[in-house]
Formats: sequence, C-alpha cells, structure tokens
Amino acid sequence: MKHIEKLAAIREAMKVQGIDGYIIPSSDPHISEYLPERYKCIAWASGFTGSAGTLAITQDFAGLWTDSRYFVQAVEQLAGTGFELVKLKVQGAAEYADWLGEQLGAGAKVAFDGNLASLLVAQSVQHTLEPLEIKVDGHVDLLSSLWEGRPALPKAQAYLLDENITGQSTVSKIEAVRAEMKKNRTEAHLISSLDDLAWLLNIRGQDVPCNPVVLGFVLITAEKATLYIEPSKLTTQATEELKGYGVGVSAYEDIFKTIPTLDVTSILIDPKRTCFAVYDSIPKQVKIVEKINPSTSLKAIKNKVEVENNRHTFVKDGIALTRFFKWLEENVSSGELSELSIAEKLRGFRESQEGFVDVSFTTIAGYLDHGALPHYSANEKSNYILQPKGLLLVDSGGQYTTGTTDITRVVTLGGLTQEEKEDYTLVLKGTIEGSQAIFPTGARGYQIDAITRRPLWETLRNYGHGTGHGVGFFLNVHEGPQVFNAAAIDVAVEPGMITSIEPGLYRVGKHGIRIENLVLTRKAGSSEFGDFLDFETLTICYIATDLIEKSLLDKKHIAWLNNYNQWVFDQLSTHLTAEEKNWLADKCQAI
Repeated sequence: MKHIEKLAAIREAMKVQGIDGYIIPSSDPHISEYLPERYKCIAWASGFTGSAGTLAITQDFAGLWTDSRYFVQAVEQLAGTGFELVKLKVQGAAEYADWLGEQLGAGAKVAFDGNLASLLVAQSVQHTLEPLEIKVDGHVDLLSSLWEGRPALPKAQAYLLDENITGQSTVSKIEAVRAEMKKNRTEAHLISSLDDLAWLLNIRGQDVPCNPVVLGFVLITAEKATLYIEPSKLTTQATEELKGYGVGVSAYEDIFKTIPTLDVTSILIDPKRTCFAVYDSIPKQVKIVEKINPSTSLKAIKNKVEVENNRHTFVKDGIALTRFFKWLEENVSSGELSELSIAEKLRGFRESQEGFVDVSFTTIAGYLDHGALPHYSANEKSNYILQPKGLLLVDSGGQYTTGTTDITRVVTLGGLTQEEKEDYTLVLKGTIEGSQAIFPTGARGYQIDAITRRPLWETLRNYGHGTGHGVGFFLNVHEGPQVFNAAAIDVAVEPGMITSIEPGLYRVGKHGIRIENLVLTRKAGSSEFGDFLDFETLTICYIATDLIEKSLLDKKHIAWLNNYNQWVFDQLSTHLTAEEKNWLADKCQAI
C-alpha cells in the first residue's frame, strides 16, 4: 500500500469513528527515542524516518510537525505521500495541538493512541483543546487494523552485566530508588523508560537498534520489585539471579493488568517517560506524584568504575577512528568511496575492537552540502560518491560493553576555501571554549551552551541545535537529565556527568561543520566564592589542523589544541603499527 493510500485508509477509519483530527506521535509505550520496528508508525504512515516528529491528520490536511534538523529530509521523504512538512518554531512543542484548535470547531473530536503518547504530550493536547470544547480521546488505535504485516515485538535474548562493569549492584540501585520514593512519600514507582530499567537492573538487550535495552517495565514498592518482560528473553539462571536481588519476573503484558488493580495509596511516575494509556489506567483513588524518574538522575552520575571503563573504551574507539581516517585519506582518490560505504568501513574498524556490540546511532557521513543537514542519514538515492575535494562531516559512535561513545569530526578531502577555513576554526574555537569552561557548582546547561556559542555569536554565526546531551554508560547515546542547550532546564551540571560538547555551523547547499567531544564533569577547586567545576575531555581522536585559520585563534585556544592532539597521540601510539603511528604523529603536530 502506498503512503497516500494509507492516509486515505486512516481518514476513512476516522470517519467511521467520528474523529475529526488524529495525532500520531513518534514513540512507543516506553516513550523511546529510537523505536522497535513495530512502533515506527510515522515511517509506516508517511515515509518519514526521522527520530522526532508528530503527524496530525484531518480530512482536509495531513502534516508532519518536526524541527529544523529534519526540514530537508522531510521535504524529500514526504513528496507524493499526501503529507506536508510543518516547521516547528520550538523544538518538541505540541504546536500541532494549537493548529488543530484553530482548524476544528466546538464539538469536534481529536484522538490518539495513548500507548504512543507520553503523559506530558497527552496533557498538552488536552489543555490546549478541551477549553475550546474539542473532545480528546487518548485511547484510539487506528493503525493496528490497517497495518498489514506489522512487525511483532522483538524477542532477542537479554543478559545481566557483572558488577565489575557497572560498579554498583542491582540491590544497591533499588535501595537508592526506594530512598527517593520515601522522600516523595510514595508507596510505588513505575519505570517505563528502557534505559532507566536497564540501569536499575544491570540488564541489557537487543530490542532497539543502537540502544542495548530490553522492552519491559519495572514496578517497585517498599516490599518488592517486579520486572515485566517477555519471559523467553531471560535464561533460567538470569531469572534466578534477579530473584536473588529481590526482583520478581512477570510477563510483559501483565503490567497492563497490574496497574488498574494497584493496591497502594500513591505512585511516582515520570510524566515525560510514561505513556498516557498506562497513566490513565491507574485507579482513581491512588495519588499520582509526577516527577522525573529517580533512576534518571542517579544514572547520570557515573561511578568510578564506569568512568574508568569509559576511559578504556575511548582508547579503543580512538584506535578505530585513527585507522578509519588514515584509510579514508589513502583511498578517497579512487572514486569508489561513498557516504554509505565509509560508514560501513568505520563500523568494521570498531567491530575489530574488543567488547564492541553495535554502533550507538546510525553514522552520519555528510559530504559537501549533506554535511549541512545535522541529522542526515544517507540512503541509496542520496548517497554521494566522495571525491578529493570539499568537506566531509562524520558523526558516529560505538556501543561497547565498557561504555558508549559519540564523536564528530570534519576533514577536508581537498580544495579548501577561505569560508570553510573560517567556519571550521570558529566552530573549533567554540568546542575549545566549552571544553575549557570553569563554572560554579549549581550551573545549568544553558550557561555552558552560551559559553560554547560565544565565538560564533561574535561573528554573527549560530547553529540551530543544542550544544550537548548526556550520554549513557553502555546505554542510550542520548540520556538526561542534563542538556547543554538554550532551554532554561533546571538541572544542575554535576560531577560524574558525561555530556557532549558539539557546536556546529551549517551553510545550506554548501557544507556543514560540527566538532564533538564527550566530557566528564569534575571538581575544579574551591575559593572564598564557593566550589567550582570543570571538564575532563574523554574523547580520544585527533582534531584536524589543516582546516584552521590560525589568525582567528587566541594563544589559549592554540595551547589547548596542541596539548589535546599530543595527548591523543600519547594515548593511542602504543596501540598502533609503525605506519599508523607515523601517520598520526603528522596529524597531531603542533600548529
């Protein structure tokens, strides 16, 4: 069935059920960023494959609301589908609800599947539309009956991690969560988010591409904890091990029977990470406390074992990246390399490293103007052949049993322009400013964001995405609660957090530049004015110097860059062949 035919079928189903507007979020019952095939509803309905967006459908119009990262991709993928791109003004905002309120009159009905919408999204729709006398029904699934051959839920094996990898036992983590429950005076706590579940129980799986998580829910009370999971995913030994930690195991679908029969006075849930369908089934007499999952804040602070394991992981990743960029330089003139083929080659270099499990996201290999698309994903149709000219942006990462990596580098394949050199140097200057930041305890991410952007702002340049995101430990490459962006999010940057610093600059139709390292927040010292923090850079990969316009850098930036590249060489050289070592020594020469 073509997408335009699917749209017609959805509209017919809407007519039958008296629905005037239908919303399809990009999510699943766990409010995941990356989805199992079964829940890629937007891709099925419209053909759009980006990881963020919402479809809103009426009989007269069908739109995809998404942010600037996906504008070009959306226009290409929506052509001929009956859906049109609607550009979000504010990333993540429910602007489609405002639009529906303008289009529909009093007495109209808007619906969505509550299994695919977070409580926060559902409440936003309700608060926008219900005052306009528009009915909102969050329990309507129109797609299941229309989606022929819809993929089943994954059933890959899950496995438990040893404490020598995680640095903290499952028992200890559950105790920490229960302590937070007690502070919030709640008798129960439901965890729906897969990364929180994975961290809490030291469990990993293969249910979602690039994210080593397993589909499930965890319900915790003062007396017991229960993991709701497809039983076949666990070996008898794993089930017994969990039992020894005080964790019972029930079937995945049993959670949908358990929640409506809860016999507690109060429950703690995270409105951003709990689907509306589960929330709405909580008995009316149970007091609901809406707060961020305690595990989200706890897992953001990496313990000493996790940090040390990460350090080893970044060495492995750096070896793979060095070999990749050497190979790229030596083979680009063949005319046989493409965006897709180099991404596969990079994966191969990572696979040769001990403990590699998967990439941490689909590699972004953006050549020439494709580099100007921050979340570009090459396909057979868009795939550029590389030539010995122009800029290449490579944003990639790996999942290893000892950590998660995420790095962006830009290299020139030949024929540099002055504009490219200036743009590259200013982005690099931003990366260095952010990496060198010293700030008081309690500082928020938006302050780091502003520090990093300053060199670009000074030249009237800017970028449309955030400066940084939290990164999990052998978990999701995007994790909260901290972010470095302009939003006034009230989360302090704390010691032990691992976050990206990735300023960029994008000239549509020309080139894109982004230079990304991961940093560990640490204590910098104290004075009469209080305690201060700074960053330790973890990422180990040379930063290209042949694109630099040196006159734009101050002495402190040059010193940081020279010290960084020398450190990279020192960390990696003993693991390389003589030929690789010589090549890297040349790349790491001081400027």
